[in-house]
Amino acid sequence: MIAGSNHPNHTALARKLHAYLRWRNTHARHPDVLAAQRRERARVRVRSEKGIRWGGRPLACAA
Repeated sequence: MIAGSNHPNHTALARKLHAYLRWRNTHARHPDVLAAQRRERARVRVRSEKGIRWGGRPLACAA
């Protein structure tokens, strides 16, 4: 992990990781919100790719 980073040693890397984990835990979102966001992204992605991947009609342009 250190080989591809610009951290000088394991201690510096561990400090950065712990700081990130503290930040992530204080800014955590509720699991239900995350699940709803994943479902919405999947729904939009499938709708937008339908015409391209599965031979359906392309989406009408909003122009």
